Amino acid sequence: MTSAPLPRSAAHRRTHAARKPLIGGLAAAGLLAGAWYATAGAATPAAPALKVTATAVTLPAKFPYLSAGYNNTREWTRTATAVAPNGTLRVAWPAADGVHVTPLTSAGKRAGGDAVVKGTKEVGGLVAHNDGFALLTRVADTNKWKETAAALVRFSGGKEAWRTKLTGTASKDTSPTLDGQLTWNGTKYGAYFVVHGAGGFADGHFGDKLSYIGSKGAKLSGGWGWGCSHNEGIALHAEATGAFTSLCFDDWRSGLFVSTGIGAPDNAPAVQREQCWAGYCGGTYASRTGDLVKSSTGRYATAYGSRGAASAKKNPDDASGRGWTVKPRWNTHQVAVSFLKNRNSPAGKAIYLTNAPGTEHVNVRVAPYGKDRLLVSWESLKNAKCASGTCTGTFTGTHLRLIDWNGAFKTPDKVVQARITGDIAALKDGSLTWAYVPVTPSYATALNGASPTTASLRIARLAL
Repeated sequence: MTSAPLPRSAAHRRTHAARKPLIGGLAAAGLLAGAWYATAGAATPAAPALKVTATAVTLPAKFPYLSAGYNNTREWTRTATAVAPNGTLRVAWPAADGVHVTPLTSAGKRAGGDAVVKGTKEVGGLVAHNDGFALLTRVADTNKWKETAAALVRFSGGKEAWRTKLTGTASKDTSPTLDGQLTWNGTKYGAYFVVHGAGGFADGHFGDKLSYIGSKGAKLSGGWGWGCSHNEGIALHAEATGAFTSLCFDDWRSGLFVSTGIGAPDNAPAVQREQCWAGYCGGTYASRTGDLVKSSTGRYATAYGSRGAASAKKNPDDASGRGWTVKPRWNTHQVAVSFLKNRNSPAGKAIYLTNAPGTEHVNVRVAPYGKDRLLVSWESLKNAKCASGTCTGTFTGTHLRLIDWNGAFKTPDKVVQARITGDIAALKDGSLTWAYVPVTPSYATALNGASPTTASLRIARLAL
């Protein structure tokens, strides 16, 4: 673990009344790797149809399915879908009485009553086990900010087995919002999430924390207590040995960085330079954009909303040497994919799948599709009107596209009725599954007041 970077002045702090942007955009032509825009080849005759089927699941409590982002932009409230080794599924979603975890069969049908994790808020990550699940979430805490603490909760055999707080008085931190990731390598969990300093050098500032936890709930060595600052987005991939692979969006250094094993100090490898002041990056990475996928050959891919960089240079007024000034290429976010050649090193320039400056693209996600392809999805908003990094516009659809590990198109855009409102799980046969709210989104106005609620979810499946 490296020494933590010093926080910035108290005038620049993460705020919680609203978090980050979410609006969509219309897909257009893409780019070849290494070029600013790629010219997509035509889909092969054998290209799959990308047909999504869905099963309805009734919920026992009301699910408030929208959240307010920066400037009160509308965002999906995160759901998480995870598959257990035996093929059964779990879906986590928040309600007034705590986070619910719904058990499902491998076919996506309800397999029993919900487990309700009492006293919890936010789905920060979910791991499914044959006998239950592990949930990264937030719980009540006593601290100077009167904020919640991050916690990992393990359920086994229908009841809580253990609960481990990951922030607190001893570590001088809180977690009023997680924006997190939870992964499991068969031996230990990795929990990566946002923290708020509550004393010490980081008092009042926001960074991130990576904790490793054993199968019985004990905290393990490794990770870090203060890393990317301010973290505007998190990605984490479990590894069999060594540090888990991780990425973060850092607003002061302005971009997407590799933080694997180092907590993203000043010399962290840059994946992509972006203007990342609060609200300007392409959504809450990873809960509403992104994810990190590993290939069979050890490469990695991530997808995100990007405004590009017309120019990027160090800020001469920043004495620390950490600050960068990035001038974005577009007001709207386009769909970008970046690759890593290993867990520590970026590989080449970002590949853009869209080129529609008048259209905003949000909820960008990536998932493995078979052995040699990637599914990239996003929502689009035409006639986008943008201010302070967030946009409004008219929703035009949820898009799916297959690419290979070089970024070449393997299918044209497919607009589907299903939405993607959270984490995607890959089944043993290579099919993908996720939970979503069966409503048509509207991004024409900000979310003011309480979220609407739903009493049902759809469990989508995209066959290989």
